[in-house]
Amino acid sequence: MANNNREMGGMLTVGEVAQLLYVHSNTLRRWTEKGIIKAYRIGPRGDRRFRQEDIAVLLRGYNRGVQVSTAKRNQQMSGVPGW
Repeated sequence: MANNNREMGGMLTVGEVAQLLYVHSNTLRRWTEKGIIKAYRIGPRGDRRFRQEDIAVLLRGYNRGVQVSTAKRNQQMSGVPGW
């Protein structure tokens, strides 16, 4: 499988986003299931892809110390190191 972001419209794989966020890929998958981070499902296997812009917004908010989402996120993320 070619890893060409131009072909995918600037989409990132689970592995790429996991590296950027310093989390395990299974953690990232769990966050998508809980609605903490938006993923787009592609192909017959339903692989997850993430928009670069969404990840950039998440990182900017986290780096500024701004809460990225509401109390719902805090409840969902309780017990997750670094959040």
